[in-house]
Amino acid sequence: MDVATLRERASDLPREPGVYQFLDGDQTLYVGKAVDLRSRVRSYADPRSARIRRMVDRADDLDVAVTDTETQALLLEANLIKRHQPRYNVRLKDDKSYPMVQLTAHEFPRIEVTRDPSEEATVYGPFTAVGPVETVVKALRETFGVRGCSDHKFANRERPCLDYEMGLCTAPCTGEIDEPGYLADVESVKRFFGGETGVLADPLRGEMEAAAADQNFERAANLRDRLEAVQSFHGGGGEAISGQSHERSVDVLGVVIEGDDATVARLHAEGGQLVERDRHRLSTPEDADPDETIPAVIAAFLVQYYAERQLPDAVLLPEHHGDEEVAAWLDAEGVAVRVPGAGREAKLVELALKNARRHVGRRDESGALAAELGLGSVSRIEGFDVSHAQGTSVVGSDVTFVDGSPVKADYRRKKLVEENDDYANMRELLRWRASRAVEGRDDRPDPDLLLIDGGEGQLEAAQAALDEVGWAVPAVALAKQDELVITASRTYDWPNEAPQLHLLQRVRDEAHRFAVQYHQTLRDSVDTALDGVPGVGPETRKRLLRRFGSVENVREASLAELQSVDGVGEGTAASIRNHLGGRE
Repeated sequence: MDVATLRERASDLPREPGVYQFLDGDQTLYVGKAVDLRSRVRSYADPRSARIRRMVDRADDLDVAVTDTETQALLLEANLIKRHQPRYNVRLKDDKSYPMVQLTAHEFPRIEVTRDPSEEATVYGPFTAVGPVETVVKALRETFGVRGCSDHKFANRERPCLDYEMGLCTAPCTGEIDEPGYLADVESVKRFFGGETGVLADPLRGEMEAAAADQNFERAANLRDRLEAVQSFHGGGGEAISGQSHERSVDVLGVVIEGDDATVARLHAEGGQLVERDRHRLSTPEDADPDETIPAVIAAFLVQYYAERQLPDAVLLPEHHGDEEVAAWLDAEGVAVRVPGAGREAKLVELALKNARRHVGRRDESGALAAELGLGSVSRIEGFDVSHAQGTSVVGSDVTFVDGSPVKADYRRKKLVEENDDYANMRELLRWRASRAVEGRDDRPDPDLLLIDGGEGQLEAAQAALDEVGWAVPAVALAKQDELVITASRTYDWPNEAPQLHLLQRVRDEAHRFAVQYHQTLRDSVDTALDGVPGVGPETRKRLLRRFGSVENVREASLAELQSVDGVGEGTAASIRNHLGGRE
């Protein structure tokens, strides 16, 4: 795009916040945000760097989206970078997009919170936190009855579903409301997202006052909280984040560049104590100028990372990011940003840098695993295991590793049907995970690989569930006995020192630990026959169950075995035997 054309296009743009995209045909080259679209786009006629000049020369079109606020421009930029992966932007890998609300283009539109809206839908957002958005959407559905069901559930119904009975839908699927009436309700929803807060706030206030008059104070309190969420919704694009007067939470960032990739290590402190650390990979812009890369990585990480996450009270950086819009956003949110030069804070930044440097070797494991399995990437792995005691307190774990490191915020666990069948349990666990992914009910990105703790039988059970649901993610199994990696087509017997095996072992062991931990918590929380035994309190009961695995095993234990448990003396052991029976 030549300079004259760019200046002409810029002169037609509004002086409002928004997002712009430089395009090469159907390919997005670069996504940017602006407080003033006209001024920002015009600045590209005199680029600040050779890299940006090459991008502008290559572009043949420009696309612009105006937003209501500067914050929305920041969030929309992050979403578009995530979706299009433009080669001239810094791109945070394997992170979440920001939530949006869409009204679909169906004859009877559906309302839903999504991170991947369809091109035909009417879309509102993006928003910084999903919680307030879901509260508002539920309130809209209760007030106007707009459906939230899938197309499959909507089609060919003979009677209304449970949503109709709960007052969440007016059931256009069975003709309980005609099309003009339903579309009028949809229009009210659009008016609310257009800024008419009273469309929803007024009926909510009326319900709250009626509930209070009827002395239904619990209902009134619930409606009051919902009304507060609705009234604050348009204050800043739906954000529910505010700064605090004291820095109780602090994030410390360290950045290391290696070739075309960057690693950002994050340390998180609460009350002056380090409580969490994690690492993240980013792709640096094509042909990036070395002096600009680290500031660009920091700015991109700050915006793209904090989807669904509450901002800390302060962020410590290794150097200034230099992005005015990001600085204004963080300042408006009450986040203090510092680049410490000495003292304890500087030592924390150095610790974050050390954590970032440690990450470099981990990429060899992921690359080796991808090469061995013939996959393009195995950056994101989810590991699964099942734990139970003879078919009771059956639980499943789902842990997540990104670039060789655990991401505990993305761990999930599930209580399963009580069945003493490892294959059936694994099939149920994978069916649950796959269904949530396919139906869009899981807010995590799809993994590159699924790891099943077990052998060929567990893998076949897992694959059967994936095929049934239609979730096309490759899966392998790792059996602990021989450390063989099993796929659908072959078995690998890698050397003990193989980096790809070490990676899978860490994922497998963590999935096992997480499953056993949940199983023990669940098992210890239920009543057992031990509760009635004199001398056996809650802690002794836990120790007995952990030692023997089940009440039945306690019953079968000898007196000597019972007394081997801390807190169980000769008298308590005899009491257990008398109450439970057991062997002589």
